[in-house]
Amino acid sequence: MNPTEMLRMWLGQHARAAISALGQLRRKPASSLMTTAAIGIALALPAGFLLIMDNIESAMGGWDGTPSASVFLSLDTPPDRQTATAGRIAALNGIQEVTLITPAEALAEFQATAGMDETLALLDDNPLPAVVEARLAGRLDAAETESLMNRLRALPQVEEIRLDQTWMQRLDALLDLGNRIVAIIALLLGLTVMLVIGNTIRLDIENRRSEIEITKLIGGTDTFVRRPFLYTGVWYGLAGGMVAGAILVSGMLAVSAPAARLATLYQSAFQPAGPGLSGVLTLLGAGLLLGLLGAWLAVGRHLAAIEPQ
Repeated sequence: MNPTEMLRMWLGQHARAAISALGQLRRKPASSLMTTAAIGIALALPAGFLLIMDNIESAMGGWDGTPSASVFLSLDTPPDRQTATAGRIAALNGIQEVTLITPAEALAEFQATAGMDETLALLDDNPLPAVVEARLAGRLDAAETESLMNRLRALPQVEEIRLDQTWMQRLDALLDLGNRIVAIIALLLGLTVMLVIGNTIRLDIENRRSEIEITKLIGGTDTFVRRPFLYTGVWYGLAGGMVAGAILVSGMLAVSAPAARLATLYQSAFQPAGPGLSGVLTLLGAGLLLGLLGAWLAVGRHLAAIEPQ
């Protein structure tokens, strides 16, 4: 027998095993649907959490999440020194953009927001200092930020610095914690999928014990007997992956309109992203792999115990 015929025979055996396994699932639609739904929900939960985390990161990237520093100058800084100091700050490495707010502009903005025109009119001098709003060039780590703050403090006329980065650091820490929690949940639910499929295959093996014994009695090898059960796990995994993909797509369609409306209220162009084709294919691949592993473990453990009497 030449290699081409051997390959054709091997492919034919696998095709028959796959079709046979699919036929077994169709003969028990109720239990197959329940098992598939359980697998789909178990796959959809961690995938949904990951999708939410990705959308949160995307939303924060769409909003102005670049940290900034408010550099307050001393009250006696003359206008020319204010402009010169703003220029020196803009020239520092790590500063992306600066905006100089003069004392007059700060007072006008305060009057517009506080509604204390009569009270402020009683003051002889403007009590507000000039402020240089400096946008940092991206998210710097702690060492880089501290080095930049030291250079800012060393500049003449600088009285005080307020760094608006704490909330971004807290957000990054929360996102990192969330991703780690999702990874743990994904691992646990992946094991759950394997156990569900393994238990289903075990019950299927017990129900077909007589058929397996007869097959072995007439010369069927363990590989031949094992193959349809492995394909049963593959079909369960693929079907569960499709259910998980449908759940994610439906969920994103349900929340896309409210999320877009909320983003509009915050003057953001953010649009929630669904799993996409790559996400659905990943779910199918994960389902297939988990189904195959669960079936392999169940078959390897229980099939060897069945021998013809």
